[in-house]
Amino acid sequence: MTDTRLPSTREAQKKNTRHTWRVIDIVIAAVLGVACGLIFVVWNSVGYAWFTAFDALTPGLGGLAAGVWLLGGVLGGLVIRKPGAALFVEVIAASVSAALASQWGIETLYSGIAQGLGAELIFALFLYRRFTLPVAILAGMGAGVGAYLLEAVLSAYFAMSLAFNIIYFSCLMISGALLAGLVGFLLVRALARTGALDRFAAGRELRREV
Repeated sequence: MTDTRLPSTREAQKKNTRHTWRVIDIVIAAVLGVACGLIFVVWNSVGYAWFTAFDALTPGLGGLAAGVWLLGGVLGGLVIRKPGAALFVEVIAASVSAALASQWGIETLYSGIAQGLGAELIFALFLYRRFTLPVAILAGMGAGVGAYLLEAVLSAYFAMSLAFNIIYFSCLMISGALLAGLVGFLLVRALARTGALDRFAAGRELRREV
């Protein structure tokens, strides 16, 4: 029997399916969040030491160390490719970090929300259709914008010098682009090569390339 539904109806159903979360999406997103949270726990010590050392050289330069804390949203968006994935993974990661070893307490959760929203906005701007390296880099930078806006309020950065804000914001963008965007993209490719993402578009894309 032929499908007599209008093309617009079929396209709408296909779009809804593409944006609907499956059980496997929820499970993998949670696993990614926990894994990123454990990375954050380590980076809370290593990265903060780097942050402090760089900031001592030039105030604001410590932003170069922040990119690792922005990684969850990028990974979530690149792997799950559904609305809310970047925010979900980043918030789970922040929750794990806050629960295990964060010296910033509840502010860690606020950061997870702000950073996740920043990355989420970039994927939304591309309608959850493009997941290339440039998009990953932009998502990392978007997470950095979210981090900066939150920190500007909580730490009163707006009251500090213009030079500090320019340096810190620029460093966040660089770190977000490289340590979250580029590294996140490469990590997804590495995971796809192991076969762990065979049930996701990220894994199928890699198979088509080889």
